[in-house]
Amino acid sequence: MGNSYAGQLKSTRFEEVLHNSIEASLRSNTLVPRPIFSQLYLEAEQQLSSLEGGSRADNEEEEEDGEGGLEPSSPPNAYQLPPPPEGCCTTDGFCQAGKDLRLVSISSEPIEVPAGFLLVGAKSPSLPDHLLVCAVDKRFLPDDNGHNALLGFSGNCVGCGKKGFCYFTEFSNHINLKLTTQPKKQKHLKYYLVRNAQGTLTKGPLICWKGSEFRSRQNSANTCSSSLFPPLEGSGSLAAFPTEPAPGTNPSVPVGAQQAGPASDHPSVTTATGPAVFNGKDSPKHPQLVKSSLSALPRPSALGILPNSGPPKKRHKGWSPESKSTTDGGFIQGGGNRAKHEGPSMPCVPQAGLVGPASVTFPVVASGEPVSVPDNLLKICKAKPVIFKGHGNFPYLCGNLNDVVVSPLLYTCYQNSQSLSRAYEQHGASTMQPISEETQLLLTVYYLVQLAADQVPLMEDLEQIFLRSWRESHLTEIRQYQQAPPQPFPPATSTAAPVTSAQLPWLAGLAASSCNDSVHVIECAYSLAEGLSEMFRLLIEGKLSKTNYVVIICACRNAAIDSCIAVTGKYQARILSESLLSPAEYQREVHYELVTGKVDSLGAFFSSLCPEGDIDILLDKFHQENQGHVSSSFTASSTKKTAVLDASGVPVCTSYHQEPRGIRPFQLAVAQKLLSHVCSIADSSTQNLDLGSFEKVDFLICIPPSEVTYQQTVFRVWHSGVLLELGLEKEPVTKQRAEQHVLKLDTEAQARFKAFLQSSFQNPHTLFILIHDHAHWDLVSAVHNIYSQSDPSVGLVDRLLNCREVKEAPNIVTLHVTSFPYALQTQHTLISPYNEIHWPISYSNGVDLYHESKKYFGLSEFIDSTLSGHSLPLLRYDSSFEAMVTALGKRFPRLHSAVIRTFVLVQHYAAAMMAVSGLPQMKNHTSVETLEITQNLLNSPKQCPCGHGLMVLLRVPCSPLAAVAYERLAHVRARLALEEHFEIILGHPSSSISVGKHFVKQLKMWQKIEDAEWRPQTYLELEGLPCILIFSGMDPHGESLPRSLRYCDLRLINSSCLVRTALEQELGLAAYFVSNDIPLEKGPKNEALESDGEKLSSTDEDEEAGTEGCFEAGSTSEQRGPVKRERSHSHDSASSSLSSKASGSVLYGESLAQPSGPPQGELARSPPPCGPAEESRTPGEIQRLRVSQGPTVISRHSPGLAPQPDSSLRTGRRSLQVPAAPSSQLSSSSSSSSGSSSTCAVPTANVLVLQASQCSMAKACRQPPIVFLPKLVYDMLLSTDSSGLPKSASLLPSPSVMWTSSFRPLLSKMMTSTEQSLYYRQWTVPRPSHMDYGNRAEGRVDSFHPRRLLLSGPPQIGKTGAYLQFLSILSRMLIRLTEVDVYDEEEINTSLQEESDWHYLQLTDPWPDLELFQKMPFDYIIHDPKYEDASLICSHHQSIKSEDRGMSRKPEDLYVRRQTARMRLSKYAAYNTYHHCEQCQQYMGFHPHYQLSESTLHVFAFSCSMLGEEIQLHFIIPKSKEYHFVFSQPGGQLESMRLPLVTDKSHEHIKSPTFTPTTGRHEHGLFNLYHAMDGANHLHVLVVKEYEMAIYKKYWPNHIMLVLPSIFNSAGVGAAHFLIKELCYHNLELERNRQEELGVKPQDIWPFIVISDDSCVMWNAADVDCAGERSREFSWSERNVSLKHIMQHIEASPNITHYALIGMRKWASKTRGREVQEPFSRCHVHDFIILNVDLTQNVQYNQNRFTCDDVDFNLRVHSAGLLLCRFNRFSVMKKQIAVGGHRSFHITSKVSDSSVAIVPSQYICAPDSKHTFLAAPAQLLLEKFLQYHSHRFFPLSLKNHGHPVLSVDCYLNLGPQISVCYVSSRPHSLNISCSEMVFSGLLLYLCDSFVGASFLKKFHFLKGATLCVICQDRNSLRQTVVRLELEDEWQFRLRDEFQTANAKEDRPLFFLTARHI
Repeated sequence: MGNSYAGQLKSTRFEEVLHNSIEASLRSNTLVPRPIFSQLYLEAEQQLSSLEGGSRADNEEEEEDGEGGLEPSSPPNAYQLPPPPEGCCTTDGFCQAGKDLRLVSISSEPIEVPAGFLLVGAKSPSLPDHLLVCAVDKRFLPDDNGHNALLGFSGNCVGCGKKGFCYFTEFSNHINLKLTTQPKKQKHLKYYLVRNAQGTLTKGPLICWKGSEFRSRQNSANTCSSSLFPPLEGSGSLAAFPTEPAPGTNPSVPVGAQQAGPASDHPSVTTATGPAVFNGKDSPKHPQLVKSSLSALPRPSALGILPNSGPPKKRHKGWSPESKSTTDGGFIQGGGNRAKHEGPSMPCVPQAGLVGPASVTFPVVASGEPVSVPDNLLKICKAKPVIFKGHGNFPYLCGNLNDVVVSPLLYTCYQNSQSLSRAYEQHGASTMQPISEETQLLLTVYYLVQLAADQVPLMEDLEQIFLRSWRESHLTEIRQYQQAPPQPFPPATSTAAPVTSAQLPWLAGLAASSCNDSVHVIECAYSLAEGLSEMFRLLIEGKLSKTNYVVIICACRNAAIDSCIAVTGKYQARILSESLLSPAEYQREVHYELVTGKVDSLGAFFSSLCPEGDIDILLDKFHQENQGHVSSSFTASSTKKTAVLDASGVPVCTSYHQEPRGIRPFQLAVAQKLLSHVCSIADSSTQNLDLGSFEKVDFLICIPPSEVTYQQTVFRVWHSGVLLELGLEKEPVTKQRAEQHVLKLDTEAQARFKAFLQSSFQNPHTLFILIHDHAHWDLVSAVHNIYSQSDPSVGLVDRLLNCREVKEAPNIVTLHVTSFPYALQTQHTLISPYNEIHWPISYSNGVDLYHESKKYFGLSEFIDSTLSGHSLPLLRYDSSFEAMVTALGKRFPRLHSAVIRTFVLVQHYAAAMMAVSGLPQMKNHTSVETLEITQNLLNSPKQCPCGHGLMVLLRVPCSPLAAVAYERLAHVRARLALEEHFEIILGHPSSSISVGKHFVKQLKMWQKIEDAEWRPQTYLELEGLPCILIFSGMDPHGESLPRSLRYCDLRLINSSCLVRTALEQELGLAAYFVSNDIPLEKGPKNEALESDGEKLSSTDEDEEAGTEGCFEAGSTSEQRGPVKRERSHSHDSASSSLSSKASGSVLYGESLAQPSGPPQGELARSPPPCGPAEESRTPGEIQRLRVSQGPTVISRHSPGLAPQPDSSLRTGRRSLQVPAAPSSQLSSSSSSSSGSSSTCAVPTANVLVLQASQCSMAKACRQPPIVFLPKLVYDMLLSTDSSGLPKSASLLPSPSVMWTSSFRPLLSKMMTSTEQSLYYRQWTVPRPSHMDYGNRAEGRVDSFHPRRLLLSGPPQIGKTGAYLQFLSILSRMLIRLTEVDVYDEEEINTSLQEESDWHYLQLTDPWPDLELFQKMPFDYIIHDPKYEDASLICSHHQSIKSEDRGMSRKPEDLYVRRQTARMRLSKYAAYNTYHHCEQCQQYMGFHPHYQLSESTLHVFAFSCSMLGEEIQLHFIIPKSKEYHFVFSQPGGQLESMRLPLVTDKSHEHIKSPTFTPTTGRHEHGLFNLYHAMDGANHLHVLVVKEYEMAIYKKYWPNHIMLVLPSIFNSAGVGAAHFLIKELCYHNLELERNRQEELGVKPQDIWPFIVISDDSCVMWNAADVDCAGERSREFSWSERNVSLKHIMQHIEASPNITHYALIGMRKWASKTRGREVQEPFSRCHVHDFIILNVDLTQNVQYNQNRFTCDDVDFNLRVHSAGLLLCRFNRFSVMKKQIAVGGHRSFHITSKVSDSSVAIVPSQYICAPDSKHTFLAAPAQLLLEKFLQYHSHRFFPLSLKNHGHPVLSVDCYLNLGPQISVCYVSSRPHSLNISCSEMVFSGLLLYLCDSFVGASFLKKFHFLKGATLCVICQDRNSLRQTVVRLELEDEWQFRLRDEFQTANAKEDRPLFFLTARHI
């Protein structure tokens, strides 16, 4: 019987639910069963409903599990109730003995409960709001875990006391449950009953029947019970729907906060889903659970919100923070406004080819009679029905077609849902069947059934339902491909039985029967025509007055169905029909209604409403009474102010300050991100942007055609300093110059844009940034523009910014800037996802990333403000306004709702102005919200000595309506004599601002403007002006609003055209920066925001509920305690009727002082006391208390009593009791004539007041504006879908795009901006009218434009400042790119230069005269500043005082302290790898048209006597450079490098091959000599180490590489120089031999090579102007020249082959004339040398050297009698390169774990010691040791420049404080005369056989002078001492032997020191 768990399980969930539903419906007498598809799909996303919903147990579902075991074919049999006994009571709630069993009746009575029995509550389907009390044996009840209940039943009746009921069926009959289904204890015994503290019986926890929480998931056959319970912290809204189910319905369907239907006024009580869901006992939070009425079936809200969603009224405490009753909810929204530009007939079918509209056809209309639309349809129905075409054929309509609207949107939705998404097909899902037409239609019916009375169907919702349905039916196949949140359905074991077309009408009718006629189904036998005719007949007869939707089905034709759905509900039909209008049609319609006078009937209606007669008559009467004197309400300021006066006696407002301008950290971060993106475009290998070729930046900002936006942008450009920074203007910059850089996209834009393009073409070295601000505006394609003839400005963006010239210009970068980038993020966009820059988030993991002084308040913050923690939400709607609009909509069906809304709102404002001005009776004709706004507008100027006030923004999108509103409000203001009190401004995009003279004067005074002609041109300049700004125009164009904006009235925005962009840009008007002075948590989030109506929210219950309020002054942390966040209790400001009362009172709201520090206490969430009756509300009734820190005086009960503020504030939680004044007192406290102000003087005795005054401007900085929205939009923003985002986020992103498929996931709350962009790029395509529509058709695989960027960020956050800053730093970077740091050091030791008799006196000689030059002495002194720390070289001419030499530097200072100068790169510079330009692409080998250079590896071998072995060098030669070489055959053995002849005179190439040794500088080395050589042909060879070959090859693929043998991997620059010279001499011999066979003399082969440093960047020539032949007076100037010029000049020198080394000066900015005066010097040459390898055959570089090898070589060359010539009029600039070169050698310990730094004194050690060995070459250790510690070896030489150290055959740097004298031991060498010199030391370094004992005996040494002998090993050391007979004159000791700190395998060098005897 009732205890049985039997029942045969069905094979599939669908069959089971379907048949059970049929069975239940046939059994039913009174109850309509739950719709099948609702059970299947509509609750898909909230299975875990709550305790009640979750514990639907086997209660309901067991019954549906198939009680009779019915097979699908067997006929259902109904449950028959046995007839009740004669004469017994059958009243619901009473037992058959007539005793009351209802809990509410007997909760206080004593009830006898036998031992072992428990009281439980039973539910009767006929009494849903009551529990019946029963006593049941607890053995038959389950334990806490749902187990151990005995089968069967034992119970007693507590009414009549009858005992011993053994069957639940019998017991249910006795207590009159009147069941229509089999009685089961699990279904009807619901709650335990418990006694509370007062002894009253109350409902306790749920009875946890077995399996109610956890049905067996393994039991796949039981597919009906498919409620998988995810973890509580699971995704989305699965745990968000606690409800109390009604009998007979599936309880998992949530019941929203209020049932729809007449019998249920109370919201159902919901409890929080907490952890207790698993133990089955959770005590409800409220004793009285309100049940849902049978007549109002709970409507599943998976896809539609329920009426009055949101929190319950305050007395119902059970509303839980998690129960988002609107989750996944239908946003009451216009039916998917798809076609803004195409008009209503444009389909959105994104089939494979994405074809244009022409190729998409609707089904052919069936032949048959057309359907006639009745003539008086609109008049009778009060709304135009909207007919959505569905499946199949749609008949012709004729007759009164104006009264119906036909739309293809539903047809398109069905088509989209039947075309499988490519996302699934690509995973092989093509075998899956799309959702059937019958299922689609049935799902649509169920969707309509569960829509509430104030909801509008939304295509996006329907698409999601179809997707979920399809997904479930194919779950197993697609699960692995699905990235959406896990679905709460188990896989079906077999496919569900499809709905047949024959079943369809019956099932649809069955579903519709549950909804109180809101959905009516008409079944047709032959065609839709008969159904439509029937519908029109019913409409005319008034039989569909309660019906919102009519579903017409024709299922006769060969299993195919025809269908359509008509929306007949007045509210829904009006919104849907208006949503189908495009913006242009909407404007036309409104304009037509205004012009034709249709609106006059509205005015007449308003007049009839006013009991005192027409408002205008009242106004005139008031005007006459008050003529001649200003209204008394505004004469005296109500607050006593001690106004501060400035010097001129004008009052000054101390709270107001001008906002300081400056760049904020966020803006700087964004500017840097923009810059890095531009750099990454330049750095990519695509060669799309060559930053190195640009010298300056220019820009043009394109903005929409709004005069205010134009002036605002010009102002920002003008004041940002960017024009000066970019060098585009000079001081002072005028506004006219700034205007040149801002382009308004209107009809005159084309000419200016053409000039911009011309300028970009003429200035190829200028980088032009084309900024497209507000880039989401006007994306109409110029090609598809259907309006082009009528409006030339439409499609202008496409015509200008996407023209071929912009796309192809290499020097134009386009930057799109927008807050709403969605329409630029489609599948066809031109912008690469890598080129998107998103505004950064301010917080990451709770860390403030950018310290900002102000907090941005945008859309998400406004939505957050509706959560608890705020006194009043910042987003509100006005229910009384909405109600009036709805009523008028029914009365005037032919008027567009925008017209009605505007007229109602203007009427409200007019009435409010009259009410505040002294006509209190007008309060009944306005709404509380409008009254609040008006009072604060009029009262704000009186709280400031200067008269600063607040701005009210009234948004009227339609311009004609805005004009009407302006005229009407201005008229009312004039009649009320308020012209001086506030301004009314009509803001239209095309016109400038017009402000009255009086207010202009005030603005000039506040802003200290002297200019007599000044007028405000932007809204920002209206700061502080009390005004109503009527802001018109279909879309805002980026206009910024001032800080004094206090109210953003968006009640008139076009709420039917809901797309994401439109919605967010309207709300963007209110975006605001709030001062961050107060800590963030205590600012807008938690502080009781003073909303200028600044009062706490209160509800109707509070009015009834008492006269006491309690204010808590707890600490903020205590207040923030609960983590769960609730919606604020009152969002509908009118239903919370008192929430806006009397805010005009100065005491109230406006005058409250706001603390500057953090408030110590925060206002509690309980509301203030409120007056009892609505009529008695007058301004000043309810004063609001704001407990704040500081010496505020709190008047308690009388103004005289002032308790100590600290005592009342510092107590942790203190309750202040504030009795409300009686109604009579309140009303009397308000003077009728002076609406609000006079009440403020003395508060009533028992009202608690904080009295202070503050300028509204000061508060405005700390509080965002309050936003009033249409109810539709409000619900859209505050309801969230399953992703957790506001429903508005899932709308179509922009009217110009469409979804690619219905099979798309929802946006996720966790998505970053980048992921959101990728989502839209995947799921949206542009419509044919969109400018990107044809992009993919261009045939390129890569359809992104390389020089296009997109910057997106929230509205009003500072994007303009960010991109202007970007321009500045881009300009700086370009200048920096064209600049380079070059060494700028004066020559050293110039004072020591010998004054020789020989100077080169021929000052004008271009080349040196050989004879003269040979007579010049050699200057031994080093003048190169890089050798400032090197030892001085002495010659016989010098007598140096010790103080002439500076102190040595620390080794680490050497790099840091060298002076540099920043130089602009000339066109003849050498470049590193980062330089890309058109000219040198081929030279570099990166040209896209060329293959990456192929290279071949060649071995070049020669024997070297110095090294005593054959050397093998490797050449890497690119194919393009092979002509420089000679091969034995093509591709064969390399034989030689071609050399030219001395006699060659070609000007097209450079004769000398250039060799550049380099290490560690593959990126930064300056090897690109193309520009330096001015394009001349030259041979350039990079000399690299073997281990670096690959990386150099990668970066320089087109350069010839000479790879040194691996033994030189750790060698210094000396080895490279040595090998270059050896190679070139060997090559010279080979070339001489080769060309001798061709008849060329050996001496005619060119013997020179260039050895250049890798940091030589530019070359200069000095032009000298000599005054006369002999005169020494001359002037000179220096200029950049090409290296080609210098080389060709030097190579053309006469007798050049007689010079061994030629070099040039090193550039310095302070070069003295004396240095350039002599054209040539015979001295050291460095850095860039031209070497004669023939003459220097026998002079070698020392291959072991790391430092000073060029000085050493210079001395050797000179001592060999060869000429060194320096061209003083040429100079080389060397770039400072921070990496590579000599810095790549690091001296480290060989012991890996030694972290101690190695100092130079540790570079040598005693032989055989246990010293730490170092990982460095021995030679490097030697050179570094001698540089820093040579005084240990040569103590006498320190600062003793008269007695230098004698250095034989080598120059080693002994540090700056020791001088050396170089002598060569070679016979016939040139040495200085040393006969008179006495040396303080002798240095013998690796001396060869030329050094003999007799040679050394020529020199004289001081006594005690020291000797240092350096050899390769200890054996050589001893042999040298013996061979040179050193022991004769030098005293040796054993302990004076040293070695470099190398291990033996590293071949250390050995030293021996001795003292002279």
